[in-house]
Amino acid sequence: MDNTAKKTAATGKCPMDFNFFDQETLNCPYEFYETLQEQAPVYHLPDTNIYMVSRHADIKKISKDTKTFSNNFNHLLKGPEPAPEVTEIYNRAWQPVDTLVTADPPKHKTYRTLVNKVFNLKRVNTMAEYMEKIVHELIDGFIEKGECDFVKEFTTPLPVYVIADQLGVPRKDLKEFKEWSDSFARRLSQLATPEEQIEDAENIVAFQFYFADMIKKRSEEPKDDMITDLVNTVINDAETGEQRKLSMEELQNLLQQLMVAGNETTTSAITSGMVSLINNPQQMQAIQADPGKIANAVEEILRMESPSAGLWRVVTEDTELHGVKIPKESLVMLRYHAANHDRAVFENPTDIDIERSNASDHIAFGQGIHFCPGAMLARKEMVIAFTALFERLKDFEIVEEKSDLNFWPNIVLRGRKGLYLSFKKK
Repeated sequence: MDNTAKKTAATGKCPMDFNFFDQETLNCPYEFYETLQEQAPVYHLPDTNIYMVSRHADIKKISKDTKTFSNNFNHLLKGPEPAPEVTEIYNRAWQPVDTLVTADPPKHKTYRTLVNKVFNLKRVNTMAEYMEKIVHELIDGFIEKGECDFVKEFTTPLPVYVIADQLGVPRKDLKEFKEWSDSFARRLSQLATPEEQIEDAENIVAFQFYFADMIKKRSEEPKDDMITDLVNTVINDAETGEQRKLSMEELQNLLQQLMVAGNETTTSAITSGMVSLINNPQQMQAIQADPGKIANAVEEILRMESPSAGLWRVVTEDTELHGVKIPKESLVMLRYHAANHDRAVFENPTDIDIERSNASDHIAFGQGIHFCPGAMLARKEMVIAFTALFERLKDFEIVEEKSDLNFWPNIVLRGRKGLYLSFKKK
């Protein structure tokens, strides 16, 4: 464990001593989190209209109050004040609408009911054998080398293959699929450069036209995939009470959410989970000795790493929390990663403990009505991945000179840039 992760607010620092947007803080935010939780559980980030909430109990409470803390943050997705050329690119295609993540009740129920059908437990369970096949094929691709670029050869293709296959995207198009997903993820970061914003806009528009064509084909020739389900299902509109099919704008919005949620976060969780286990040999030995511990280990990894590090809420009326006045239209950052390191809930929170009795109390998948609908699929993928890796390989080591363990500059998603491993066959 990095020594900086063990420092506490007892060092005498205050929140102003940290810059949340600095790479150093993004890489190792634990001292910052503990300082916030002790001194400023509702922290107004300097020179912004952002208020960060870091305590586990407060985030659970806010997540239930959709009236005061709205999920309608669609206007944030294009970044702060996009340049005219960026706006012009987006105007070539369909404009965003509020569906799942950015919708409040009663509208939210319309889409949640539909997506719950797509990601139901029966469907996820029937996918287990198919996911095991993908995992073992990926391992077959590098097992004889004794080393691998773990991110490029395993943690990226695994969830990309799964979600792309479920959506009905041909394997030949997966390179573009991943590029589009990366652009959506970077747009969420709020930290993209002007050049990156233009590149992301071009990719996102390309995504829209690609899937518009696929939507048209599935409406004419249905197949056994998620797009067919979304295109042809008649929904009950919770706002109007009418029965109808989804519009093109609604379908585009849902598909981009499924694409990003279906691969970026799983890649990050498996990657960082492997780093944590390798850096804690006793934990690694325990999980390899008893595969029955893998399911709880996955919960602990999700708690520790929280690949969805935080999410926005928009304040709909002047409110107050812990004596801090939060004006209407302010942004609240629900910092899930901080909450999952809250000492009031988790003992020794910066230590990985695969036998932690309350590991599943984490809120890595969010909370309340916006709890991630793909949580079952992500958990299943992670369990299958770690089971196969530890069944076939041993003596994992990080190849430092080929790895970049820094995290991408992103305040919403938390993922490492690169991990290269050496190992031995069992």
